[in-house]
Amino acid sequence: MALLMTGKEVAGALIGSLQERVSSLTAKGVQPSLVIVRAGENPGDLSYEKGAVKRCGMAGVKCRCITVDEQAATEELVSLMETLNRDDSVHGVLLLRPLPVHIDQAAVEQSLIPAKDVDCMTDTSLSALFAGKKGAFAPCTAEACMEILDYYGIDVTGLQAVVVGRSMVIGRPVAMMLLQRNATVTICHTRTRNLPALTRQADLIVAAAGRAGMIGGEYLSEGQIVIDVGINTDDQGKLCGDVRFEDAGGAACITPVPGGVGSVTTSVLVRHVIEAAEAAAGKNQKNFNTVLR
Repeated sequence: MALLMTGKEVAGALIGSLQERVSSLTAKGVQPSLVIVRAGENPGDLSYEKGAVKRCGMAGVKCRCITVDEQAATEELVSLMETLNRDDSVHGVLLLRPLPVHIDQAAVEQSLIPAKDVDCMTDTSLSALFAGKKGAFAPCTAEACMEILDYYGIDVTGLQAVVVGRSMVIGRPVAMMLLQRNATVTICHTRTRNLPALTRQADLIVAAAGRAGMIGGEYLSEGQIVIDVGINTDDQGKLCGDVRFEDAGGAACITPVPGGVGSVTTSVLVRHVIEAAEAAAGKNQKNFNTVLR
């Protein structure tokens, strides 16, 4: 029977460690603050927003949600981002994506300053991540995968890792993070030839293709570590991952869906907001000291 790597434990430990940091900031007159921007009423966005608001409340981070009409123009969203850039009371901005197809998503993403880019959507943040440089926030879901591995004491050094999915939100970033931890990484996707043969050889699988039940028994072998990032709906309307959970009994450990990566993702988001607030507070203190001199 595979060990269930549940997200609740990981998220609980993360939030507990963050509460003290928020208290330290508020004692200095700094209230960590996140703004969530959502276009329309997409059920997936609403679910993620609800979870993020809940996690912010648990840690003592202020969270404000801004909803724009689904038919909003690109210019309206860019203007909103520029307004949030100038608002010193806002430390992090989360844009729920994908945006409606008529909106130029790249233009909206790049209008946010990197200091408030708590989910790594700007080119500046992504380039820092891929170059292995500090000072930028990683995508929250990709970092959540690493948090789970760390919490359960899994050292990826030397492991053969296969990432199924190549998006800039999860697949490619988590591959880079694993590589930086000295795993040997293969990035695959839905058009990879003979994919089952590749995944069967892996020590670690990160399933992030976004296809319900895509990874079945023919893709798996005994003793693997399986991180299932997929959030899908099956034929019965139930939430499910990319991995057919019932086929993964031979895995050494696996994240369930629901109850796995999701809650950790929102906790990582909260941490990023706190880190952004700490950075802003340090910068303001430095500027203040300079004026005093």
